[in-house]
Amino acid sequence: MPTLNWIGKEKVVNHHQDVPFKILEKQYTYSGGKEQQDATSGNKIIHGDNLEALKSLLPEYEGKIDCIYIDPPYNTGNEGWVYNDNVSHPRLKKWLGEVVGKEGEDLSRHDKWLCMMYPRLKLLHKLLSHNGFIFISIDENEIHNLRLVSEEIFGESNFRGCISRATGTPTGQGNQRVANEIDYILIYSKSKNAEILGLPFTEADSKIYNKQDNRGRYLTRTLRKTGGEDRREDRPNMYYPITSPKGDKVFPIGPSGYESRWRCSSDTFDDLESKGMIEWSENKEGELLPYLKFYLEGRTKQVGNLWTGIQGNKKASADVKSVFQKKVFDTPKPVELIDRCIRISTDKSSIILDSFAGSGTTAHAVLNLNKEDGGNRKFIMVEMEDYAKDITAERVKRVIDGYGKDKKAVDGTGGDFTYYELGKPLFNDNQILNEEVPLKNILEYVWYSETKSNYKPQDEKYLLGKKEDTAYYFYYTKDSITTLDMDFLRQVKTKASNYIIYADNCLLDKELMDKYHIVFKKIPRDISRF
Repeated sequence: MPTLNWIGKEKVVNHHQDVPFKILEKQYTYSGGKEQQDATSGNKIIHGDNLEALKSLLPEYEGKIDCIYIDPPYNTGNEGWVYNDNVSHPRLKKWLGEVVGKEGEDLSRHDKWLCMMYPRLKLLHKLLSHNGFIFISIDENEIHNLRLVSEEIFGESNFRGCISRATGTPTGQGNQRVANEIDYILIYSKSKNAEILGLPFTEADSKIYNKQDNRGRYLTRTLRKTGGEDRREDRPNMYYPITSPKGDKVFPIGPSGYESRWRCSSDTFDDLESKGMIEWSENKEGELLPYLKFYLEGRTKQVGNLWTGIQGNKKASADVKSVFQKKVFDTPKPVELIDRCIRISTDKSSIILDSFAGSGTTAHAVLNLNKEDGGNRKFIMVEMEDYAKDITAERVKRVIDGYGKDKKAVDGTGGDFTYYELGKPLFNDNQILNEEVPLKNILEYVWYSETKSNYKPQDEKYLLGKKEDTAYYFYYTKDSITTLDMDFLRQVKTKASNYIIYADNCLLDKELMDKYHIVFKKIPRDISRF
């Protein structure tokens, strides 16, 4: 597989490992038309740098996100975007200086964009579930670079398609280049076994189901195999006689008289016939032949890679304007676009993540779908810009409650969300524990770092939990030094084959620790003040 190199790559390939864990500081939960402090929602809107926010999500969500949609900067060089589209944002410049170093001063905009995207894609890969999908909107400026980088991270075999989407808004008009009327969506899965779901049939699609019985609408197709590999020698066991209602023996014969074959074996035919799935009809020559029934109910159509029926960018801008009664955002994506991505990759209880949240279209699509089918999908939105509160979160509030006036009024979807700010790091610059962080966040991080699973509070004091017959203890008090000794061991109540115990000091001798399979880990904090 070809790989892509650029200036600064070696500095960012493993940078996701060095990104600090920061806590999410809850600001409020929006529910029932108001902001509340005493509730927490499964839906999240996070204001903060998305690289750090993605890292902060790992303890709770690693391997659990079913659908990721991102609309990163297209890197067009257009300075007019609210989200600066030539990736020269001051935060990015500062980050490049710290991570890439002096080389960062000479980077082209493509180098900068790749440095920005790579660690974010690495963290998104970690968050994606085993059967999950990521959808990445992009245009011609970076699609080739993005595909090479994505296949390096997600795997070439997990590339699931490149969607061409008609934007409805030609750009770049002039004599030097043709106007651009499409953008793209690259789709990758976490594993090759993940399946793209079919789309519901529209009424136009359903017209071909032109027959009806007591089971519903259906269409028929000849039971004889047509197209490639339709000859007797291709599948000899599928060449056999079938007795017609008139008592005749019917064989699968091709249009030019050659011996063909049926679509199924004789045993399968008998099963289909017993279930009423075979219909006999005369062809144009008056021959009575078997046909297989296909019912409309429950059927879906395969997803193609040309999406022209989705409302374009102008409609998307108009939709956001209708929510706020004024223009507040220049380049939103259509709700219908995100809706389709979610439909073909999730079920009613999936978690959907958008780490370039913008105006909040992904949350809007999730809420609409939940209202439509009674689902319980959850969304996580991350936005670094200051409009996260006044546009992203505000749009979601109005979608939940309803918006518009008179004939253009739109009923609310219902739902809720919790709004977070990205908070303090768990460790300071010299990797000493930041004891200003709440204990709950410290315990969540330690448990995650040991087990890669969610932390659940335990009844036993200092016990983090037990996994695979190993008990984990975090012997910590904020205002005093802790020592792993015999007195502490006498307090241990959980039976396990192995023990991992965190404390400030250890006075147990090696023989005892080996006997009881105890591993001591020192809590990384400054104890010189005690």
